[in-house]
Amino acid sequence: MTSRVVLEGLEFHARHGVYDTEAVLGARFVVDAELHYDFAGLPDDLARAVNYAAVYDAIRDEVTGRRHNLIEVLTDRIARRLLRDQPTLERVVVRVHKPFAPLPGVFRDVYAELELRQDMAHA
Repeated sequence: MTSRVVLEGLEFHARHGVYDTEAVLGARFVVDAELHYDFAGLPDDLARAVNYAAVYDAIRDEVTGRRHNLIEVLTDRIARRLLRDQPTLERVVVRVHKPFAPLPGVFRDVYAELELRQDMAHA
């Protein structure tokens, strides 16, 4: 299977991080989600597809609803939620970017990535 829908560059302000200043000020977090499912020959009916508006809402809820110290944990929570909420999905790849991570030096981005299959989501 090679079909996928990608939501890329979803930006949210949230308060994830280990440091107290991150909890107070927050920062920008960017999420990419690759939604893998077989839509070859799919009828033109949203009820048979993955509803990516609902996917967006779930991602927003996970990013802004609860604070985590680690973006790795946030990435895991998003991936598991998407597989739980959208049973048509066979697998997801989720990336959570933290482009303003408190690091000493010049860098473009820091992100955590997780690929999870439906059969692994409940483990």
